[in-house]
Amino acid sequence: MSNPTQAILGPTFEEMLHPAKIEPATRAKAVKALKDDPLNPINLYNITWRGADNQIKYEVLPKELTGVEAPIVVLYGRDFPTGAHKVGAAYSVLAEKILFGEVDVAKNTVVWPSTGNYGIGGAWVGGRVGAKSIVVLPQGMSKERFEMIESFGAQVIKTVGSESNVKEIYDKTWELKQDPNTRILNQFEVMGNYRFHYHVTGNTIVELAEVLKKQGVGDGHIAAYCSAMGSAGTIAAGDRIKQVWPEHKIVGLEPTQCPTLYNNGYGSHDIQGIGDKHVTWIHNVMNMDAIMCLDDIECKKGLQLLVEEPGMELLTHIGVPEAKVKQLASIFGISGVCNVLGAIKTARFYDFGPRDVITTICTDTITRYYSVMDEMTETYGKMDTLAAGARLESIFYGAKTDWIHEGTTDMRKQWHNLKYYTWVEQQGKSVEELNAQKSQEWWIKHQEMVPELDKRIAAAR
Repeated sequence: MSNPTQAILGPTFEEMLHPAKIEPATRAKAVKALKDDPLNPINLYNITWRGADNQIKYEVLPKELTGVEAPIVVLYGRDFPTGAHKVGAAYSVLAEKILFGEVDVAKNTVVWPSTGNYGIGGAWVGGRVGAKSIVVLPQGMSKERFEMIESFGAQVIKTVGSESNVKEIYDKTWELKQDPNTRILNQFEVMGNYRFHYHVTGNTIVELAEVLKKQGVGDGHIAAYCSAMGSAGTIAAGDRIKQVWPEHKIVGLEPTQCPTLYNNGYGSHDIQGIGDKHVTWIHNVMNMDAIMCLDDIECKKGLQLLVEEPGMELLTHIGVPEAKVKQLASIFGISGVCNVLGAIKTARFYDFGPRDVITTICTDTITRYYSVMDEMTETYGKMDTLAAGARLESIFYGAKTDWIHEGTTDMRKQWHNLKYYTWVEQQGKSVEELNAQKSQEWWIKHQEMVPELDKRIAAAR
């Protein structure tokens, strides 16, 4: 058994959900360190969807952008310690492994298989907790990702391919696993990832519903939650939301260029962070209400609309306040645009109206994608105001209700059965373990572990 006191542990799940519950002096130091000393371990206490004022960080998107009556509201990950919400999953995974004696930071090297933000989060968390980290990442990801990982002190191993080449990541981690002092923290498999989003992200959105109602947005319920799947951690928030509002719709999103759940498809795409060509172990597909597909080029063109000057000028011209335009430019990355386009499709498909709030996530920001935007300009030419207007009309207002499968009983079984090929044939799970996931009781048992984990974290600190 490892000794948890050898590691630096931070907040409990409940403190990540409600940072006002953190000891006041610790909370004050953390808030100050977020800008002044970003590599200080005290920043573990900044893993939360709330700001220094303990208010939820969200934006209600203007109808001038979405073109639908249903309010679309995004939580944004910009102000997490790494600039992306995946740091929360990385911390939860490593903390749980330490508490259960599966990782000893004095002896073990931890490996973070990733296509981007989880690896960045792992590199940051590993260094703050006191662990030596290796991030396994496809070589085709944006150069900004590699620069951030190395700046946090982790080693990078590049594998063949890009976003959808997860099998190659798995192959490398199997090779690394042969070292008895190596521990693989596989975000696609470990339930700490699921628990962070179920408890912290999910309950944040549940509480946001009442905040929005007081502002005249919606009627106090959340009609749908949309999330593209990479590890399928983020979509776990929907499981918590649906427990509060059983009629709530959980909508999964993936690229049309790699429609794995949609039609057993495969391919390469560039919505970095999602669409990893398999169904992850931690994805509760039996609770998902629909799968929708989005085009990766439209997502990247949509991001340019939000972050480049001609697009920002257009949004201001059609009535979006300048401050709102600047804020939107600072909270979106490629997958955030994908999530919003999915929310627009959801509003249209379910015929949602002004009372039906749809929530989703802006996972990271443009700071990871300047190089991708440069490539877009080289390929499609510089976006002027006319091109920006065409993109607004075709990509946002023109979002169609195609590429959608509802979660019927048969469809959910198909989604579930796809897990067999990765997890039983390749990754050593048993058929009995796989079959157990068909029951919601399996998932509820994992949800109910949070209070015990919080006790262990508090005791270890």
